[in-house]
Amino acid sequence: VQVVESGGGLVQPGGSLRLSCAASGSTFIFSMYVMSWYRQAEGKEREWVGSSVGDTTTYADSVEGRFTISRDNTQKTMYLQMLNMSAEDTGVYYCKAVLSSRVFWGQGTQVTVSS
Repeated sequence: VQVVESGGGLVQPGGSLRLSCAASGSTFIFSMYVMSWYRQAEGKEREWVGSSVGDTTTYADSVEGRFTISRDNTQKTMYLQMLNMSAEDTGVYYCKAVLSSRVFWGQGTQVTVSS
């Protein structure tokens, strides 16, 4: 089982970016997993951004109203749409998949917000 993030890059303040998290593995029943996004800025601890389980999504206060998580269970993919980005959104973004004791992390994708 693997989860792989993509879509990171350089974006200007106020801009937008969409990240993807693709899961693979024949035994990976994507729809059953709690899928989450985390991020880690340089020199700081990794922080939770938001999660998706079933039809429910929750977000950290710092991204509420600007970021949107969606998922396509048939494609085993989760997305993070980021709008009105600021320098504080800079960091490595990670995807996490959890089902009971099974936990999988992706390798991360770098997002840099800078002019």
